[in-house]
Amino acid sequence: MKESDNSRRSRRGSGAITVRDVARLAGVAPITVSRALNTPDQVSPDVRQKVLAVVQKTGYVPNRMAGGLASSRSKLIAAVVPSTVMSVFMPTIEALNDTLFGAGYQLMLGQSDYSAEREEALLEAIVGRRPDGIFLTGILGPSQGRTRLLASGIPVVETWDLTPTPIDMLVGFSHADIGREVARFLLGKGRRRLALIRADDERAARRADAFRAAVARAGHGPVAEVNVGASRSLRSGRDALVRLLEQRPDVDAVFCSSDLLALGAATEARVRGIAIPDRLALVGFGDVSFAADMAPALSTVRINGADIGRQAARWLIDRAEGREVSPRVQDVGFSIVERETS
Repeated sequence: MKESDNSRRSRRGSGAITVRDVARLAGVAPITVSRALNTPDQVSPDVRQKVLAVVQKTGYVPNRMAGGLASSRSKLIAAVVPSTVMSVFMPTIEALNDTLFGAGYQLMLGQSDYSAEREEALLEAIVGRRPDGIFLTGILGPSQGRTRLLASGIPVVETWDLTPTPIDMLVGFSHADIGREVARFLLGKGRRRLALIRADDERAARRADAFRAAVARAGHGPVAEVNVGASRSLRSGRDALVRLLEQRPDVDAVFCSSDLLALGAATEARVRGIAIPDRLALVGFGDVSFAADMAPALSTVRINGADIGRQAARWLIDRAEGREVSPRVQDVGFSIVERETS
């Protein structure tokens, strides 16, 4: 009962158990608590066990930020991703997290849902927490967020894109090159009535622009297009193919801005009795886990997302620990995986 009363009194001011509370309840000095938790080889097993018992009983969580302030490092990396649901970005995030964790860093993840406003709000909150580094999926154009990041001095890695003016470090690939190469690939297969099904985001738009330009340079076109807006579901892929066939009944090839949209288009084609690839070729983007298991298996653009995550993590760790990174830009490229839908 006495311990409980003491605990309540100690929490009245701050609302949380502190290292001093743990020290008093364990009958040791605050520095001994810190050593027991952070450098356990510096205390006896009995003392460490006593401290751990109090920690477990009280629910005490060490203030990692306070320790970080003393060493100018938080051991925290923040990441902003557009989506984590059926996401092409997941291999990147998993590799990023694994590499950071192996070096003693933790990953804090924020989801922007492809919204510039939400991304701005996330970046404002992240910078205020002073992580050791920030990971972005995509490049950040002129904005308050970019200005804030440049002023913060926090190491930043932009990914999944290329730009001549990165904020700091950059590992990615060219979306315009992907659009051009997919157009050439389909034209090389003898397809002449090409079309696009895409989501309404800036990277998909650049792939689409390059795709249309390559088709026009080859003397074909125009390229029909259905923009599904913010929706990236299987249902929206099905609906998009319906709309596309209304526009261009004779379309013979479609480049989709994601594998999920391509899966939806393939499903609708099957329902309508449209033979793939004889009557209609499909190419997706991302080579997510289900692409190879579709029937027919999906031709798609493969990005080595895990390599992006590992490289970004290594750069952020190096910068956080005072090591220079050179060069600061890496193009990981891409490949077109030809399967049964083309």
